[in-house]
Amino acid sequence: MPVAIKRAYDKASPSDGQRVLVDRLWPRGVKKTQARIHHWLKNLAPSEALRKWFHSSANWLVFKKRYFKELSTDDACADLETVYRLINEHAQVTLIYASADAQHNNAVALKELLDGMKKPPSSSGPAKTAAASGRVAKRRPS
Repeated sequence: MPVAIKRAYDKASPSDGQRVLVDRLWPRGVKKTQARIHHWLKNLAPSEALRKWFHSSANWLVFKKRYFKELSTDDACADLETVYRLINEHAQVTLIYASADAQHNNAVALKELLDGMKKPPSSSGPAKTAAASGRVAKRRPS
């Protein structure tokens, strides 16, 4: 899939394609005109509680597990569907984040999910569509 990640503080480039900010808060000191953000999907950011927990524990594996669980909420599902749609409609999608840690942040985890390295939450994305059609088929009389 054509998904990349990039810090909000790095210079925007035409090769970024659709730039999607996946943080709950706007990056400090970055002007909106400079950032060239096409979509701001706040619900793809981890909850405030999870973010604070991760900063204090630095347990990356547990963070990802909890973050993926949060992505199965209704609000996050809608934003996740938007990302899947953007991936299907555009040649390149770049997830934008503000974290100073380039290897351990929600954009990295989200990219793993979108690249298929992790199983999507059962109530979101293509899995949701497949599951729904299966449930409808089972209810129909033969």
